[in-house]
Amino acid sequence: MAKGQRQLDALSSALDLLLEVRDARAPRLTASPATDSFSRSLPVWAVLSKSDLADPDATAEWIRHFKGQGRMAWAVDLRKGVPNALKKAIAEMRPSSSSKMVYREVRLAVVGTPNVGKSMLLNGLVGRRAAAVGGIPGVTKGVSWYAGRGCLVADSPGILDPRSDARVHRMLSWISSTKGQVIGSWAGLASECVAFLQGRGLVSGLAGTWGIDASGDPSDVLERVGRRLGRLLPGGLVDIESSGKALIEAISAGKFGRLSLERPSDPPPWDELS
Repeated sequence: MAKGQRQLDALSSALDLLLEVRDARAPRLTASPATDSFSRSLPVWAVLSKSDLADPDATAEWIRHFKGQGRMAWAVDLRKGVPNALKKAIAEMRPSSSSKMVYREVRLAVVGTPNVGKSMLLNGLVGRRAAAVGGIPGVTKGVSWYAGRGCLVADSPGILDPRSDARVHRMLSWISSTKGQVIGSWAGLASECVAFLQGRGLVSGLAGTWGIDASGDPSDVLERVGRRLGRLLPGGLVDIESSGKALIEAISAGKFGRLSLERPSDPPPWDELS
C-alpha cells in the first residue's frame, strides 16, 4: 500500500481530475484512503455506483452532501454504462488553448475500494478493449495510460484497501467489498448484519422476499433462513454457516430491495458494532 501511495503522490502533478468510486449503499464505508492527499491539489469527484441497489432518498442526500462540500457527485448504475452527463463534464475540463499548457486531453485517475465498480467506470471511459498508450514523459514510471474520448485515464496503483478497523471490514463484507470468508465466519457476519438491519428498520425486504419472520434474535432469523432455503445437515439440523453465506450474498446482490446502510447525518455506522 505504501508503494502505491508513493506512486499516486508522484502522479498527482500530472492529473487534472480524480474520480473516486463509492458504493451508493455505503458511501462513507467505501471511501478510498487515496483521496485525502489529492483533495487539496485537484478536483475529486464522487461517483456513487450501484445506485440501483440503494435507497434513492438516501442517495439523493449523499449527492447533496458532496455538492455541499464543493464536490461534483454522480449516482450511477455502471452496468448501463457511463452517463453522457459525466462524460461531458470531464470533457469540459480539457485545458483551453488560451492557457499556458499545450492543448491536450484531460488526464484523470479512477480510484475506489474493492468491488465498487472502479474497473467498470474505467472500461466505460476508455472501452473494454482499449490498449495502453504508453508512458507520459516525466510522469511516474510503471503507470499505464489509456485513451478515452477526450481523456487519458491512468490505471491507478493498487492502494485501495479500506481502513484497518475490523468493524469496517466486517460491514464491507455485507456488500462484497471485502471477502467475508477471510475475516470471519459467515454465520457471525450474517448475525451481526441482521442485528444492524433490525436496528435500522431495514429487514422488511428480507421478510417480503423470503417470507420469513425477520424479527427476534439474529440466530433465530438465520435458522428460519436455513429452513426456508433447505440448507440442512443430516438429521434435519440447519447449516447455519451456509445460511449465513446465503443471506450475505442475497443482501449484497440486492435481492431484498433497495437499501442503504448509512446516510450523511448518521454517525459512522461501524460505531454500532462491538
